[in-house]
Amino acid sequence: MVVFERTSRFGFHLINETRSRVRISEGAYDNNGHLQSEAIDRAISALSQFLIIARSYKTHKILCVATSAVRDAPNKKYFLKRVEKELGLKIKVIDGKKEAWLGGVAAANLLPITDGITIDIGGGSTELALIQNRRIVETFSLDIGTVRLKELFFDKKLPIEDAKEYINHTLAKLPETFKSKQAIGIGGTIRAIAKAIMQRNEHPIEKVHAFSFSIKDEGKFIQKVSQSPIMKLKKIGIKKDRLDTIRPGALIFWNLLEKIGAQNVISSGVGVREGLFLSDLLRNSNHLFPHNFNPSVRSLQDRFSIDTKLAANISSTAEAIFNALQEPFKLPNDAKKHIKIAAKLSQIGIGLDFYGYHKHSAYMIMNNLNYGFTHEEMILIATLIRFNKRRLPKNSFTRPYKKLLPDDKTLSWLSYIVSLSQTIHFSREKGKVSVTYKNGVLNIDTPFDNYLAKERIKELEKPASIAILFS
Repeated sequence: MVVFERTSRFGFHLINETRSRVRISEGAYDNNGHLQSEAIDRAISALSQFLIIARSYKTHKILCVATSAVRDAPNKKYFLKRVEKELGLKIKVIDGKKEAWLGGVAAANLLPITDGITIDIGGGSTELALIQNRRIVETFSLDIGTVRLKELFFDKKLPIEDAKEYINHTLAKLPETFKSKQAIGIGGTIRAIAKAIMQRNEHPIEKVHAFSFSIKDEGKFIQKVSQSPIMKLKKIGIKKDRLDTIRPGALIFWNLLEKIGAQNVISSGVGVREGLFLSDLLRNSNHLFPHNFNPSVRSLQDRFSIDTKLAANISSTAEAIFNALQEPFKLPNDAKKHIKIAAKLSQIGIGLDFYGYHKHSAYMIMNNLNYGFTHEEMILIATLIRFNKRRLPKNSFTRPYKKLLPDDKTLSWLSYIVSLSQTIHFSREKGKVSVTYKNGVLNIDTPFDNYLAKERIKELEKPASIAILFS
C-alpha cells in the first residue's frame, strides 16, 4: 500500500488515484505463508509505477505500509530489502491492531457515522475497530482473510462447513465488547457485495461510499453469495475481478455480522490507505477533523467558490429564513444543516457558466460531495442547488431519487428557501439579514439596497401563497 501526500489542498484527492489489486498474498497460504516470486515481482512493478506517479505530482512525502501477508511471511525481509534496493523505498510493516486503527480513523472522519464497528476483510486477515462517538475505543485483528480461506478450503473443494468451523473458531477470540447494531464495511469484498445489492435494488446513485442496507433485507443475499457456484456469481451481480475470492469473503462477513449483532451495514469507499494519510495530516488534532468541518465541502469551496464571504452570507440568510418558516410549515429540524450547505455551495458552478451555473453546481455536488454524507443527504443538497433560481424541483428530475428524497411539500419549501436566500443577495452585497414570519407575511430586513432582489423575487415559484415584505 502506498499513500502520497502533497502540500497543496488537492493532496487528499490524490490518494484516491493509487488503488491497485496486487495480491501480494497469492499462493502464500498454501506455501506456509511464504510470499511467492510472481506475487513479489508484481508488487515491485506496482510500487515502481506508483513512484512514477508520485514524482509526476512533485510529492514531498511518501507513506508506505505493508499489512497481513507481509507481516506473516517468513521471507518478508527478502521482499523488504529487495524493494529498498531496487526502488529506494522503505516499507513499514504494521501489526493488525494498527491496521484496524487506521481503518477506524478513515471511517470516523469520512463516513456519516458516530458509532459502529469497522470490518475490514483483507486477503490474510480481518481487522475490526470499535468506534463510539467518533472515537476508536478498541481494535482487534483476526487471522482470517479471503485468500487465506480460498487456498485452505475453497481451492481444495473442502466442505463449506469446514470453513465455517475454522471461521467460528477464530471469531471466538473476538472480545465480547465488540457489539454494535452498525457495521462499517471496508475493503474490496464488502464493496463488491454492496455494489451487487445496489444493482439488484436499482439504487439510483452509483456510489458505493456511504451506501447503507439492513441485514434483515439483505442477509439472505450475503449468504447466497458465500454458497453460490463461481459460474453463477456473475448472474447475481458480482464483478469478474472478485469471482475467485468473494465466496470466502462473504462467508467471513456474514459470520462476523452475526457475531457482533449488526442490524445495518454502511459500506465504505475508504480504508487503511486514507486512514494512514489522515493519521499523518491530523496528528496534532487527535486524528479527527473538527465536528463542524467537512473535507468535501471545504474542498469544493477552496477550488470553486469565487467569493467565500458571499457564500457564507447566503448560507446565513438561508438559515434565518428556515428558522422563520420551520414551525409554521413543519419543516424537519435536521434539514437546517442541508439548507446551509446547499446555500453555501449554490454558486460553485459560476466559474464554468454564469447562466447555467445551477446545473453545473448540482453536477459537481453529485460527483464531489463524497465524504461525511449519506446518499439521501447528497442527493437532497444536489437537488436544492439544481433548482435554486426560479423553479421548484421538477418531477422529471426527482423521479429516479424519490425513495431518497423527502416528501414533495418539504422538498419544495427547502428549495424555495435556498432560491430566496440567493435572490436576496443577487446584487452580491453582504450583510446580516433578519427574517420573521407572521400572519402569512415573510418580513425581510437587509442592511443593503434590495431593489434587484424585490424584482427577481416576483419570478420565484412559491410552494404556498405567502407575501414577502422588505423593510
